[in-house]
Amino acid sequence: MDRLSYPPAHAVADTVAEHYHRHIGHAKGPAPIAIAPDAAAIERIINAAFWASLRREEGRAPTISLAYLPREAAGTALLVERPLTLDPATLTKLAPAVERPGIHLGVWPDGNELRIWGATRAIPPLCFVVEVIEPGLLVVKHRRADPLGKFANVAVLEGDQVKIVVAEGVLTDECPDFVSVLLGFDSASSDNVLLPLALSMRAHGHGGSLLVVPHDTKEWRRSIVSVPYTVAPPFSKLGDLVRKGARDEAFKDAIDGVGGLTAVDGAVVLSDRWDVLAFGAKIGRSESGPFVEEVLVREPILGHTPTKVDTSELGGTRHLSAAQFVHEQRDCLALVASQDGRFTVFGWSQRAGMVHAYRVEALLL
Repeated sequence: MDRLSYPPAHAVADTVAEHYHRHIGHAKGPAPIAIAPDAAAIERIINAAFWASLRREEGRAPTISLAYLPREAAGTALLVERPLTLDPATLTKLAPAVERPGIHLGVWPDGNELRIWGATRAIPPLCFVVEVIEPGLLVVKHRRADPLGKFANVAVLEGDQVKIVVAEGVLTDECPDFVSVLLGFDSASSDNVLLPLALSMRAHGHGGSLLVVPHDTKEWRRSIVSVPYTVAPPFSKLGDLVRKGARDEAFKDAIDGVGGLTAVDGAVVLSDRWDVLAFGAKIGRSESGPFVEEVLVREPILGHTPTKVDTSELGGTRHLSAAQFVHEQRDCLALVASQDGRFTVFGWSQRAGMVHAYRVEALLL
């Protein structure tokens, strides 16, 4: 099975190789930089990872991460005496030992073959990584400059569907800073609060909405029909930790606490100082507020064409209400997670004069 062809691996290899060569070639700074793989190595690694994802070891599907780097670039690492063959059988056998987040199997050429030399947690920025998320679902990604931050996704392969992440069209269209962070452009630490919040929202699987509003005004209340759970005084644990620069277990617990509130029917209202103001909030059009009729849907994927859609085609009630809220409260941001894993960020575009809906689930895997 390891020698069978997985056509999408061949289809994306050249594009992904060009991405790494371009970004690594432009990288600056004293930190060690990864070595760009060629298209043949990319195809081989993706092919092995895909077929491994369809196998089982003791009834469990493997979740593994493969990193392309030589052993000497991995710092303190677990090394095997004899490099192992890169094939689905080997990957499936090793999967239980490396399934925890942050552990990568190191892959590097040995003669004319790619082999597994061991496992490591330390990889340089822009290192080529293929992660098996679930059977048939792979993500090609690289580490950002921040070693504690989420990896930047380059491509998502799910069965015969391929999504290549492209930033240019979205970045030139007044996208929210949070979306640019997802695209791999490190930004202010405040924007990085929304990234773990989005991951937490998506992880609980219930779906949910999060509204980010200015801390120095109550104008947002005009677009809320009812607030069954007003938080008084505002819950400031997350905000206090952010202001102290904390990124420890307490920060993670605070993130998960706020993320958990989004599972309650209605929206969580969070100030831009990261204090919880309310949850379970019901969004509705104010008496004098304009009704949102169309939204421009954008997805940072190669080949995607931004499309104006009627709000009735956006999705469920969460999406419609989030679009309406941003249409009225144009200095606010709305994040919506669906039960099926879709994730949408709603923001107002001053240039276009309308609400933009950014589909970003491919960036959160």
